[in-house]
Amino acid sequence: MKIKTFKVERWMNEYEDEAVYNLGETCVDSITIKELLELCGKDVAGYMTELAETRLSYGHIFGSPEYLEGVANLYQDLKPTQVIPTHGAIGANNQIITTLIGPEDNMVSVMPTYQQHYSIPESIGADVRILQLTLEDDYLPNLEVLRSLVDENTKMITINNPNNPTGSWIPVDQMKEIIEIAKSVDAYVLCDEVYRGIAEDERYMESIVDLYDKGISVGSMSKVFSMAGVRMGWIATKSEEVLHQCHERRDYDTISCGVIDDKLAALALANKEKIFARNRAILNKNRAILDQWVQETPEVRYLKPVAGTTALVYYDKDIPSYDLCVRLIKEKGVLFTPGECFEMEGAVRIGYAYDSKTLREGLEKFTEFLREL
Repeated sequence: MKIKTFKVERWMNEYEDEAVYNLGETCVDSITIKELLELCGKDVAGYMTELAETRLSYGHIFGSPEYLEGVANLYQDLKPTQVIPTHGAIGANNQIITTLIGPEDNMVSVMPTYQQHYSIPESIGADVRILQLTLEDDYLPNLEVLRSLVDENTKMITINNPNNPTGSWIPVDQMKEIIEIAKSVDAYVLCDEVYRGIAEDERYMESIVDLYDKGISVGSMSKVFSMAGVRMGWIATKSEEVLHQCHERRDYDTISCGVIDDKLAALALANKEKIFARNRAILNKNRAILDQWVQETPEVRYLKPVAGTTALVYYDKDIPSYDLCVRLIKEKGVLFTPGECFEMEGAVRIGYAYDSKTLREGLEKFTEFLREL
């Protein structure tokens, strides 16, 4: 199989360890096991003693009942049996696409998005049709363009909501129109919802699974749960066909997830409101810091993100984003992700969900850098 280099992951692998100010990180400030246990009201010493007795077998092949119930409760009326545990959201996306898409199919993917959604089907030989998101459309899918891209061979439409890297959030009314377009050609809608869960105003954020019987949701413990080190993700869908086919594929690429990972994830899911409260406070505070910086810095512009943990920020200098980001990490210790990693030039992705001090100082260093160019 020939597949393109995964630009964003290769970039992070190469430069993340050099960062003094890591604004490439996309997870809400990660928590320690101790902090997790304290948030969940557990006696740390007692829990760790109990955990030490855990037998390191394969465990629950299809996920523990506690984990499955915890994930199902993130949706409106999903059953635990409609959840498939995976090795992170990256494992979920890969499993869905390689299971459902063949070389005879076409698939529509938004751009920018996580590269899995277009490079994996391209490697299979599928006809991948790009739905470009634009600043003029507030990075929301243009429905007329989407209608022009689908036909009787369209197997899947894939979207990313909230969007990475722009931080846009598709309103429910527009989601319903996307679903009607999918229904017109009997296509699945795969929605990468790894940043879903924390709204500014504590409201429930509707999932594709709540709205469409051929909707497929992907999520993980990494971003809004601050637990990337727990390599747990999931596929959630009401489609019996998808559940059956993914279980068949899972025997080849997963078997089961880690026993310890499952336990910690299930605990976090059972106490999600406590974790969301912690993380909402971080996101709201840091989003305001980022917005104030943009307003006070004439060299940059953006569409203020309304969800997620990232923003796509344009700069006014005549330098490719990759070159800019290399110089920035070397000269100022600031890590951004080049827009080039998302096929978006003249911009950088900024992750703003780390600690506030790092965010402020990193943005100040970027201002210095821009004014020295």
